[in-house]
Formats: sequence, structure tokens, C-alpha cells
Amino acid sequence: MNPKRPTDYLAHLGHDVPAGIVVFLVALPLCLGVALASGAPLLAGLVAGLVGGLVVTWASGSQLSVSGPAAGLTVIVLGSIEKLGSYPAFLYSVVVAGLMQVVLGLLRAGVIGAYFPAAVIKGMLAAIGLILILKQIPHAVGYDADYEGDEAFAQSDAHTTFSELAYSLDALCPGAMVVSLGAILVMRLWETDGFKRNPVLALVPGPLVAVAWGIGFNLYSRDHAPGFAIPPEHLVSLPGFQGIQGFLGQLTPPDFGQWNNPEAYTVALTLALVASLESLLSLEAVDKLDPWKRVAPTDRELRAQGLGNILSGLLGGLPMTSVIVRSSANVMAGGRTKVASFVHGLLLLLSVLLLPAYLNLIPLACLAAILILTGYKLARPRLFVALYHKGTSQFAPFLVTLLAILLTDLLEGIAIGMACGMFYVVRANFHAAITLTRDGRHYLLRLHKDVSFLNKAPLRDLLGRIEDGGYVIVDGGRAQFIDQDILETLDDFVVAAQDRDITVEYKHLDGHSGVVAEAGTRAASAGPGRPAPTDAQAPLGNRRKRG
Repeated sequence: MNPKRPTDYLAHLGHDVPAGIVVFLVALPLCLGVALASGAPLLAGLVAGLVGGLVVTWASGSQLSVSGPAAGLTVIVLGSIEKLGSYPAFLYSVVVAGLMQVVLGLLRAGVIGAYFPAAVIKGMLAAIGLILILKQIPHAVGYDADYEGDEAFAQSDAHTTFSELAYSLDALCPGAMVVSLGAILVMRLWETDGFKRNPVLALVPGPLVAVAWGIGFNLYSRDHAPGFAIPPEHLVSLPGFQGIQGFLGQLTPPDFGQWNNPEAYTVALTLALVASLESLLSLEAVDKLDPWKRVAPTDRELRAQGLGNILSGLLGGLPMTSVIVRSSANVMAGGRTKVASFVHGLLLLLSVLLLPAYLNLIPLACLAAILILTGYKLARPRLFVALYHKGTSQFAPFLVTLLAILLTDLLEGIAIGMACGMFYVVRANFHAAITLTRDGRHYLLRLHKDVSFLNKAPLRDLLGRIEDGGYVIVDGGRAQFIDQDILETLDDFVVAAQDRDITVEYKHLDGHSGVVAEAGTRAASAGPGRPAPTDAQAPLGNRRKRG
């Protein structure tokens, strides 16, 4: 299912509009939280979310990916604003970073996205799920010391994910706990078959009902149960604007006077590379989650993200990426096409221009409940069981990636997971590149595909298993490349074989490193005695070339 005409998108409005509402509810506090953590104006996060929803959605080739300000860039943004001296100067770097991403897309650098193993991507998704659960529990119980969207294990306040959980137990807010537990119960009920089959209830997304429950409970408790009333600091805090003119008047333009500042380009390059990598990782993850298994074009995604960052920088917004949390929420809410992400962008625009007073009634505990449930769906126990049954080569990179991301951050964790995955690839190559088959005193040593110096130790081990008086066929017919180190190891074995009455026959080794060995030619004759080596018995490197 890959819509191409407007009518194709209209056919899925019943799924995409509710999903867009859910993504909006998730994105609103995240846009504000990332801006706050980045040391930028709160409006900057909303601008990035707007550009991501209204523009990048249609420029991207992905049907389900959602773009916006990314928590993974907060440290870079905060340090860059300090380094360049002002936020307008930083915005110039954002615009240049966008241009660099467009160039990367034109140069087809998006192919990098195809080199992330599936086990590592699944580990990333499970890690994001666990992070959502662990990070949102404090918000769910009314402890909002950290900004919404914080994903790092080591926090800027010297606390960690786990120590923050302990602190939250000392600052419980009864009203927030009732709201979050009630919201989770409402959303779980909304996912049952009875509610799904109801033609009226099926039209209303469960998270929206959960938010309505939270607002209603808080308004009721203010008048009738003050002990359960949620304080203002635990509610959404959206800045107010006096209509469109007030909104436009607060936009910050970039400082183009930075064109001759070398540091501005250093910051731009850093932003372009990190944002591009995070976008490609998110795109791969969304493709894995997509029920229709659609594959989004990675080069087009880089160009779309570049366009988004150019516009965001010009309008005073934060740098953006394709973001996995909002994209995951889109998939879990039943989104099917780009319309869901576009609806989320429209709702962000309406919230900025028309609805700030009403949205400021939403308890953060409600939104935390939505993210906790999204996290659970990303890290379901059955995912761990399924990867475990696929064997160590799949489960180990999955688990290592999960733990590494949980204890560091997204990019470091992915790098560690990739290293673990490469270990298993190299180990598998050791076993698959060379095989030795035995039938009595006859041996078949077969070289498969590419045999490099990395396979020298396994080759020596296999040759050492050949008993005296054996007959060995070395077959290179399946090898596309044989390293010179492998040929020299075979040379040494041929020489030593004469003293052990071992007969060696070479097949299909022609043309490798200038070596000629005709099929069926023996390296030593069988029987007692050891005659001097013939031309076929001589080490490969010393053999005459035959016409």
C-alpha cells in the first residue's frame, strides 16, 4: 500500500486523522521540552515541529515517519549556541547544515542506512521503548524536574535515569498518579475488541479520551477534592501569542553576518552529520515497524530533512530529524499514510495560534501515560523471546544495542551494537569461508566466496586435522577472491605434506595472484616413498605458467 494520488490518501482518513491527533499529543510537550533543554526559545521547538509536520512530511518518501526537534541534538545545540555567542548566529549554522544534507542526498549518501543490521535496529526500538517507560514514570507520578523528551542516561543535573526514579518516589503527586493510571486504563480498554467493534467509539482515539479524562479529573478536583488537584507546574505550559501577528512577531531570523565565521561551518557540519545519521536510523526503524513493510528512499529522506532544516533555520526553529518516538506513536496509533503526520502539523499550528489556553489544562501525567504505553509496545516481552529463539548471532547484538543505548545515548549505543554485530559477521565468515569434509582418508578442503587473511588461522587449524597418508583436494571453484596470505599458507602445507605422505590435489585455483593450477593435478603422488616434487607439487608461487 503506497498511495500516489490524492484519492488514495482520502481513503485512509479514518485511520490517519486519529493517529495524527495522538502524534500531536505526544509531539507537543516534546517540542517544548527539547527547546527548553537546548537553551532556545520555546517557540523554536514548535517551529521545528510545524515545519516537520507541514513540509517535510510531503518531501519525504516515508509514509509513516514524523520529523521534528530531536532530543539527541540538545547537547550539540546548547554547546553551539554558547560557542557562536547567540541564537541567531546558531540559526545560520542550521540553514547551512540543511544545505549540506541536501548535497548528501544528491550524492546518494543515504545508502548508509542499508548497513544497519536488523538485530541492531530492533535493539534500538526496544531500548527506546524502555527509555520511554523509565523516563516517563517520574512525570506520571508528578515529578517533572527533567524536561520532556530527555533520552540520555547521564543527565545534565548529574543524575541518571535510575537515580531520577528514586527521587520521584519522594515527590509523589496523588492527582498525577490517579490521572496517569486512569489514562492507561482508558487506553487499554479502548484497544479491546468490544470497543474496536463499536462504530462510534472506534472513531475516537483512546489517547484523546485519556487526555479528556485527565482534564476533567483535574477541573473537578480543583473544586471538590483539592488534595488531588494537580499544581500548574505539572500541566502543559504553552506560550501564548496574540494571533498570527503575535506569532510571526516572535520568530527569530538567522544572522547571515556569520558567513565569514569558520566556527559556524564547523557547527553546521556537525549538525548535518549527526542529524542525517539519526534520521537514517529512525527511517530504518520505522520501516521495520510498518505493517506493510514499505521501504522509504533514504536519499530522498536526506534531501527532505535538509529542506526542513533550511526552512526551520530561516524561521527561527531548532534543527530537526526524523524522530523515532513520534514515528513509533504514529505506527502504534494506526497511521497509514503521510496524512497522519500532516494532521499532527496542522494541530501544532492551531495549538500555537488558537488553543494555548485550553491545551495548558492538560496534565503532563496524561501525556506520560501515552508515552509509557507506546514504550511498552516497542519493548514487548515477546520481542525478546523471538530474538532469543533466533540464536546468539541475533540475540547478542540486539541485547548489547539495547543495554548500550539505555546506559549511554542513541548514537553511542548504535555504535556499540554495530561492533557486536560485526563480531558475529566476522565469526560467521571464519566458519563459512573455508570448510573441510572428511571421508575416511580422503579430505575436501573447499574455499568459499572471499577468503582473506582473516581466515588464515582457521585454515591452519583445518590443515592440522589432516592425518598422515591422507588424500586432500583443495577446491577454489567457489572462491571469488583468495588472499595472498591464504596461498602462502597452502604453499607451506604442500611442502610439509611430502614428509607426511599426504597427497594434495588443487582444483580451480587458476588466475589467483598469477598462480596456475590445473584441475586434477596432484601435488604429490600416493604410495610409499616420497619422490621429488613435480611442477604440480611445487609451491604455488614457484610454479611455471602453462600455456
